[in-house]
Amino acid sequence: MQTDLECAFIGLLSVLGAGCSAFGIRTAEEARYKAVVKEGRFQVREYADAVTAETVVDEGYGRAGNVAFRRLAGYIFGNNKSRAKIAMTAPVLQQKASEKIPMTAPVLQEKSGQGWRMTFVLPAKYTLQDAPEPSDPTVVIKAEKGRKVAVVRYSGWLSAASMERAAAKLRSWLEQKKYKAVSEPRLAAYDPPWTVPFLRRNEVHIDIE
Repeated sequence: MQTDLECAFIGLLSVLGAGCSAFGIRTAEEARYKAVVKEGRFQVREYADAVTAETVVDEGYGRAGNVAFRRLAGYIFGNNKSRAKIAMTAPVLQQKASEKIPMTAPVLQEKSGQGWRMTFVLPAKYTLQDAPEPSDPTVVIKAEKGRKVAVVRYSGWLSAASMERAAAKLRSWLEQKKYKAVSEPRLAAYDPPWTVPFLRRNEVHIDIE
């Protein structure tokens, strides 16, 4: 059964067209990284500096994802001071956030109190200085420093429950490998909702020292 976020994703990708396929977003630009450890479904990656568009919605997972996705989709479709169209990247990230703000695909979403933070990572050509200024004051542009990230890959439907299950497996792997987590888990979604569930590329990311 599709979530509110997945329904919003369908609407956006139906308009985008380019960069999508029946099996997922495979031609879209991805956030830049280098994999330094690979072990089955687990990886440690070094992500490059990036510019992101973020928003926070104080609702539950499904409602927050729907509202946040539409805000950020509006921004890349031209709801900005420059009226510029911005290519969507992969993945989309979703995460529980620890605080309010004043997500190449991904879209990122994280928990904020009782709500969630969602982030779009902008294409690598953008800097903080030349990224279009949002018209919507709830969308914030940020410069993110490069980070080391532990990742676990899984398939299936997107949900808060499936994210937590994957996050538990990743935390256990981190403990076994003696890595120290320094962030809450983030959900990273690479494929449109019509992708066959067992073919989907979903990930959970946790920043590490």
